[in-house]
Amino acid sequence: MLQTLTLITVALVVLALAGYLIAIVVQLAAARKSIAAIANGLEAVAGHTAPLPEKLTTINGALVQLLAGLTTADHHLGRVATIFKLG
Repeated sequence: MLQTLTLITVALVVLALAGYLIAIVVQLAAARKSIAAIANGLEAVAGHTAPLPEKLTTINGALVQLLAGLTTADHHLGRVATIFKLG
């Protein structure tokens, strides 16, 4: 009798563990799909942002020229303000 109860208990424990392991495998498969989608998205982002360095160099050069022009304008306006005693 005791041996039968022990075998039934062991069988129930094994079935419970098998059920949990199957559930874990299902969740890992779903996670794998999500991670694959994320990796594909990151590859797309890398492809879309590849030309940025050369574009940013061009933009930076234009901003340097704009800064020079604005600095000159500020200097002129400062002189005008001094002449008219505004500052």
